[in-house]
Amino acid sequence: MRTIINISLPQAMADDVKREVKEGKFASTSEFFRHMLRLWNTEKLYKDLQKSEKDFETGRNWKKLNSIEDLM
Repeated sequence: MRTIINISLPQAMADDVKREVKEGKFASTSEFFRHMLRLWNTEKLYKDLQKSEKDFETGRNWKKLNSIEDLM
């Protein structure tokens, strides 16, 4: 199921999007924005992973396990 979201862009940005689509880099304006959202999401996940690795290395967010039941 698709949801329609309308956005407002400055003319220069709208021209950039139209140019990318016209040059064939994207099939449509929607595909351009889906691609941008995928990139944003990937970057967000990468930053979360880096933070988790740093927390692990510094010993943050750890839990002492006293028994196997503590895993559940």
